[in-house]
Amino acid sequence: MEDEKKTYKKKDMPIRRLHDNDEEMDQSEMGGEFADLFQDSLRQPQSGEVVKGVVVQIEQDVVLVDVGYKSEGCIRIGEFLDENGDVTVKVGDEVNVYFERGENIRGHMVLSKKKADSQVAWETIAAAGEGGIIEGKITGKVKGGMTVDVGVEAFLPASQVDLRPGGNMDRFIGQSFPFQILKMNRKRGNLVLSRRVLLEAERDKARTETLATLKEGDIVSGQVKNIAEYGAFVDLGGVDGLLHVTDMSWGRLGHPSEMVKVGDTLNVMVLKFDREKGKISLGLKQTVPDPWLNVNDRYHEGERVSGKVVSLTDYGAFISLEDGIEGLVHVSEMSWTRRVRHPSEILKTGEDVEAVILGVDPGNRRISLGLKQTEVNPWTVIGDRYPVGTKIEGQIKNITDFGVFIGIEDGIDGLVHVSDISWTRRVKHPGELFSKGQTVQAVVLNIDVENERLSLGIKQLALDPWEEIPRKYRPGSRVKGRVTSVTDFGVFLEIEEGIEGLVHVSELSQEKVATPKDFANVGDELEAVVLSVDVVDKKIALSIKSLQTAIDKAEFASYMGSTGEATSSFGDLLKEKLSKKNEE
Repeated sequence: MEDEKKTYKKKDMPIRRLHDNDEEMDQSEMGGEFADLFQDSLRQPQSGEVVKGVVVQIEQDVVLVDVGYKSEGCIRIGEFLDENGDVTVKVGDEVNVYFERGENIRGHMVLSKKKADSQVAWETIAAAGEGGIIEGKITGKVKGGMTVDVGVEAFLPASQVDLRPGGNMDRFIGQSFPFQILKMNRKRGNLVLSRRVLLEAERDKARTETLATLKEGDIVSGQVKNIAEYGAFVDLGGVDGLLHVTDMSWGRLGHPSEMVKVGDTLNVMVLKFDREKGKISLGLKQTVPDPWLNVNDRYHEGERVSGKVVSLTDYGAFISLEDGIEGLVHVSEMSWTRRVRHPSEILKTGEDVEAVILGVDPGNRRISLGLKQTEVNPWTVIGDRYPVGTKIEGQIKNITDFGVFIGIEDGIDGLVHVSDISWTRRVKHPGELFSKGQTVQAVVLNIDVENERLSLGIKQLALDPWEEIPRKYRPGSRVKGRVTSVTDFGVFLEIEEGIEGLVHVSELSQEKVATPKDFANVGDELEAVVLSVDVVDKKIALSIKSLQTAIDKAEFASYMGSTGEATSSFGDLLKEKLSKKNEE
């Protein structure tokens, strides 16, 4: 600036520069401007006056500004610092300045940029008046609302920030908007603004325009404003429409949030429009073809398909095959061998699976799927792996009144009926002999593939002892046994382990027996003679009376034999007894 001189016009006129070598200026013009300069040099700054100045120097603590008077003015550097502490002006910038009252720093007039800006701002605000519109920037939050910079600090009540009060207001900080002036008091420095009033006016205008042109069947664009359990509200431009959850997708949808979220822009169809009530029903799925219309062309019974598990219920799992097309795998179609109580035992939501189509019903929008059909039914080949007569070993899975279930392989159990546990022992409950988890051996007796049943036997591991009974216990032979049971009709004797014979009450004694309980007790050892053996019914008839009679006759015969008169043997006497018994 060494080769330049600063010249100024009259009060409030912008500063301009005068060059020493400006040859084009004539003497009259120069004389006039020098006169102006002289008059300006005599002027004194008025406190509270706002003029324009030019930054001529930036020092550490002040900024010097040429305002066209005898001396330069200075402004404290803090008025030019931003939130990061950086200086916001440079030499040559033009700024509004305000003259402070009779203050000076190092001989310079004291100026203020902030007060100048405030005064200019209030003049703008006053020109707009209450109800007028001004631009501003939201700068922060305070109790009850937010602060707005419009040249001065203004207050924006929380209820006036947006159409729907509340929510996270932090998202508005740093954003600039137009505001309407609700109240103003310059003396007190109070200024109250509203953004909501302008938004409502804008919404009402858009609503009027939308309602005037909207009709059923239109495809319109809107923004999701809110989500409820039953659907989503979509802003079509000043008016909201309801997008019901059933009209969001051709497929099965649990909750609207699975498909849309607040803020999404959607193209929807106007399904129903009640102009009088202003109610609008919208559809999203109607904007695309119904995938069920030609489902028979794409899916056929017996085909293998892939899909994703989208939902689990008590009765099965829904598999998404494509957008809008789902199939159901019933719980009974999940495993050949396992008794599945809930689908979650086998599947989980989001899992990719393969299944076989069991049926397609376009009318009811149903596709039946099978999971187990993707594998070979083990019951169809179990006969090859376990032919009848095969000896197997497994753990007892369950014990019931009628038998025990033995695990053969994963998901396949065989039943040992209580009657096939022992050849000889009378088993009242399998729990007397076995416990759950015990490892046992058995023999395959029968395979019923159709009903998926496998019959096993434990007693078949050994020979049936009754095959040898007729040879071991011929009629007429004498036996000894222990009393195992006493009933009203006779006494049971165990003549060997598991083999019992019955002494009927009529065969207990030669004398009349009122009740067998008077004759013997459990645990007594008795001797009897075999009357008969029934292999089919597994019964042995015994007699103590006949044994005693035979013994008596044998003793008599023995005595008579010693005198030469005995003619009958023990066997002959027994045959005679049996013969008479048969005649009776």
